[in-house]
Amino acid sequence: MKPTILKNTHIIDPLQNLDKKADILIENGKITKIATQIQQTKDKTVVDLKGAVVAPGFIDMHVHLREPGYEHKATIATELASAVAGGFVGVACMPNTNPAIDDGSIVCYIKDQSEKTLNGLIDVYPIAAVTVNRDGKQITEMAELSEAGVVGFSDDGNPVGNAHIMRIALEYSKMFNKPIIQHAEEKSLTHDGVMNEGFVSTTLGLPGIPTIAEALMIQRDIMLTVYCGGKYHVAHLSTKLGLELIREAKRNGLPVTCEVTPHHFTLTEEEVRSFDTNTKMHPPLRTQEDVDAMKEGLSDGAIDVIATDHAPHSYDEKQVEYLYAPFGIVGLETAIGLSVSELVKPGVLTLAQMIEKFTVNPRRILNLPQATIKAGENACLTIFNPEEEWTVDIQRLKSKSKNSPFHGRKLFGKPVGVINNGRIMIG
Repeated sequence: MKPTILKNTHIIDPLQNLDKKADILIENGKITKIATQIQQTKDKTVVDLKGAVVAPGFIDMHVHLREPGYEHKATIATELASAVAGGFVGVACMPNTNPAIDDGSIVCYIKDQSEKTLNGLIDVYPIAAVTVNRDGKQITEMAELSEAGVVGFSDDGNPVGNAHIMRIALEYSKMFNKPIIQHAEEKSLTHDGVMNEGFVSTTLGLPGIPTIAEALMIQRDIMLTVYCGGKYHVAHLSTKLGLELIREAKRNGLPVTCEVTPHHFTLTEEEVRSFDTNTKMHPPLRTQEDVDAMKEGLSDGAIDVIATDHAPHSYDEKQVEYLYAPFGIVGLETAIGLSVSELVKPGVLTLAQMIEKFTVNPRRILNLPQATIKAGENACLTIFNPEEEWTVDIQRLKSKSKNSPFHGRKLFGKPVGVINNGRIMIG
């Protein structure tokens, strides 16, 4: 990478409590100088970033890359291109592939494929299954998978319903300092539900998923964490009741963390009235009260992370009746825009707080090295313009799949580029 000067940047680094305007010089993949004005010379590339924020590299800790096994939906190559377009330098990929990420050889395959993509620009952190084939019956070889380089364990898409297995998993999580990431759902209450249970589901004649199903599983797991310890993380939190349980656990000093998706702090169950299958996700869109609670939890710090649950599906899979469509939407490329528009612009979060939930907190939970903006550090940067307005066009998404409910939506906060691993991609 040629020596590069990033001119007129607005640096925001929550780890250092840094918020200032300056130029940044990057040489051989490292930040070598930060100053009010760095002199331009012929041997340096100059990139004018006036109006843009430069932040430590964003990580999405909840992404489905679909490979191996579901390449008709997406591939590692297409979804890493989507990550770059969304302003992410790293993604943690979930294990519901085919075969599932329940063996060290699958971890190695994903890492090898990732390193061949975009010249290794994006860091990929595999998350392994808690149970073999994610079927809830037999715990995986967690020690072997830890040695292979996974950053956490989850049966995402399926809850770990067996309390004994969850207890063992939490005990292992203490040994390896890796979180157990739970899809919090008491399955005996959800059956064939496809949306939030309540007035709207009754009106539409669609089977519902009650909020208590999420809360019951969270409560059980918190009690297990009290009993045996471990690192417990709730994926894609969606309910006010679940948030209250997590908030109480944190007050009691328990090692409990959680994430929320942009669609769960933006959309409500009312969107399902369209019968657009791109409003079908798991957990489902909830009530306005739940959406307001998610924003409150982000504001007061009870919710640690913003993660997308990026879930590509092919066009044909979504073009069926609502009952039969798969759950999930793509989210990598709209995450910054929705977060700026729904959280920063209304004053729910400051820019620094938003950045912290994409950088500092996911790295802490996954036990990854922190990225920071100072001389001598590797250049691991996300660049975005919080004031630029743009319109979501699903046909322009880099993801192989286009299953987004946000087509045509105007957003503030446009990703500009990323720098990582000695690679630069801007514009």
